[in-house]
Amino acid sequence: MDAAAADLGARQLRILRRVADLELAAQQHRLGALSISAAPSGGEAETGATEARLSSILTARGVLDFTFRRVPADYYDRPLEERRDLLRADSVDQLCKSIVMVNTQAAADVVDCSNPKNSKYYVVVVQAGTRRGVTQAYRVIIDEAITKLDKDFFWLGGGEVDLKLGVRTSQFLNAFKPFVVKCS
Repeated sequence: MDAAAADLGARQLRILRRVADLELAAQQHRLGALSISAAPSGGEAETGATEARLSSILTARGVLDFTFRRVPADYYDRPLEERRDLLRADSVDQLCKSIVMVNTQAAADVVDCSNPKNSKYYVVVVQAGTRRGVTQAYRVIIDEAITKLDKDFFWLGGGEVDLKLGVRTSQFLNAFKPFVVKCS
């Protein structure tokens, strides 16, 4: 029975990958229909590398429900409602921003994030409506309001100005074990 369960699990993963590939193809088609350039740019190879790196980190931590979306260059000049529509989010509350913060109070021997309670760097995730190129691991702090959204999903930056990462909240919390704090 264990072999059958393992086979079923492997099949499910293959199906999920195929669905993700189809979603990506559909997304690229929809982007073209929205007159948002889906044509390869000079940074296309780098773009693929960023998505591949983040996908690898997420799947290694057990996050399976995530997606990437490209947004137009003027994304941050648009109102939150337009950004919500571009990402096809259910509400503006799902739009989040992440800020990398350096722990300037850390002792000189603290150079990485191996101690979750005394890390050199933290990523703080807050909702975009709140007024206030990562290549290494950071500890994460997430706004409690994000964990209480009606939908188990939120959007944040994907490592490039025009790349957004949508992820299931519960899987993000399980994978990164962030500090959950009230910061909005």
